Amino acid sequence: MPNNSTDLSKGLTKEHNELKRSLSFFPALSTVMGTVIGAGVFFKAASVATVTGSPSLHLLSWLLGGIISVCAGLTAAELAAAIPETGGMLRYIERAYGEFWSYLLGWAQVIVYFPANVAALSIIFATQFKNLFTLPNNVIVPIAVVAATTIMLINFMGSKASGIFQSVTLVFKLVPLALIVIFGLFREGDVAVSLFPITQGPDVGGFLPALGAGLLATMFAYDGWIHVGNIAGEMKNPTRDLPRAIAFGLIGVMAVYFVVQLAFLKTIDISQLAGNENAAMQVAGKIFGNMGGRLVTVGILISVYGTINGYTMTGMRLPYTMGLKKQLPFSAKLATLNRFKVPFVAGIVELVIAIMMMMVGGFDVLTDMLVFVIWIFYTLVFIAVFKIRRTEPELVRPYKVLFYPIIPVIAILGGIFIITMTLINQFQLAIIGTLLTLLGIPVYWYMKRKNN
Repeated sequence: MPNNSTDLSKGLTKEHNELKRSLSFFPALSTVMGTVIGAGVFFKAASVATVTGSPSLHLLSWLLGGIISVCAGLTAAELAAAIPETGGMLRYIERAYGEFWSYLLGWAQVIVYFPANVAALSIIFATQFKNLFTLPNNVIVPIAVVAATTIMLINFMGSKASGIFQSVTLVFKLVPLALIVIFGLFREGDVAVSLFPITQGPDVGGFLPALGAGLLATMFAYDGWIHVGNIAGEMKNPTRDLPRAIAFGLIGVMAVYFVVQLAFLKTIDISQLAGNENAAMQVAGKIFGNMGGRLVTVGILISVYGTINGYTMTGMRLPYTMGLKKQLPFSAKLATLNRFKVPFVAGIVELVIAIMMMMVGGFDVLTDMLVFVIWIFYTLVFIAVFKIRRTEPELVRPYKVLFYPIIPVIAILGGIFIITMTLINQFQLAIIGTLLTLLGIPVYWYMKRKNN
């Protein structure tokens, strides 16, 4: 939702306050879906197909990922509505567990979450660009660096420029999805696809490890639900409409993702989809022909480019905020603004970290690592709903999670399952993500002692 850049008056009129609470159900629903839908639906299909090995388990992974996300969104929305403060999840964690855990989340977002998102999306952008124009593999990292750098330069021109760019690219997020769903589902399929019976592929190990790896991959596509509760303060009736917007919005996202995967599987065999970085372009080519497929791929490229912009806009402001609080080394520099009032030093730091990640990790490695790290904190948020209900029973809650405690328990169990399966299936990756996060501990104590 749009942010008011200035507070023009402390004595805001009642009429102005009413205007702020003007959001009804359908605008909230579209906000939820627009926040979550991104590039992952196109490019995580190859990873999910690889680790599941069968159409049925592939589709089940996307369905369960959606169900866990619905429960997660409904759970986190209780805190978002009760604690509508700048910082979102940082504030929920601080309220429940204290400053240290809030700091560690901020550190993890600065060092892992936002740079890894930018790096992963830039790599997939470069990969599709390379495939579209039949370029050699050694151009992927340079193109990815150029993509991330140009997005950062657009952001350096101010929030208005980056906001306009984000609005324009939003259209290109939806058009390729609609075309693939409409034409892909109603054409005669080349491959027979069925959800039942559910079986794993022959070379993927046990059922639970395969499902866990599939879920981990889909979670990147569903990521973004943590922000949907932030619209509570702008809704006419958050108690009634917020849970409906989250539930129907995320169910809508789940349905879109499911039918897109169904279109993929009807068009190419699971063995062709597995590990195929060019799957989206290949499917589009089969559905629309060579030229039509290329045009759809261009739309997907612009969509990915816009998604990079979204993470860049948000990511560069977090080290800036922590710099203002003197929570990071070189805080004074990180809090510096350029003439367009943009935290350009913080942006450069995030860009440098992202470029380093591009050099050492591919799309799936980076996305799996960021999902593992962020889901540790998501699970803490779910637990915080129970904790804050006990410690702050008098806190005004405009919305309480439906079917408490069942929905939060499902979200917690889903989070534990994702974290555990990552440790089992990708132990080295999980350890790297954990170590990067734990590096924040000595920094926290150093800055605390320095500030005192």
